[in-house]
Amino acid sequence: MKDDKQTMDANSSAEHVDEYLQTLGNEDARELRYYSQEQPFSSEEMTRLINEDRLNKLLAQSDEFLSSLSGELRDFDEDF
Repeated sequence: MKDDKQTMDANSSAEHVDEYLQTLGNEDARELRYYSQEQPFSSEEMTRLINEDRLNKLLAQSDEFLSSLSGELRDFDEDF
């Protein structure tokens, strides 16, 4: 009985893999699969999920990084 169950599960998994591989070549199906996995969040959920302090720190770090990168690029342009 267990063998039958394992065979059914294996067939089911194999069918899912085969179906997925067939959709890889189909751009429309791939896009549909991608967007079907999106889940809309309400503003209340987003407010609850986002750590505002951490987000502000990350934004400050990214601003610092971009500023230093811009300076490096200017220096690079002056060298050549």
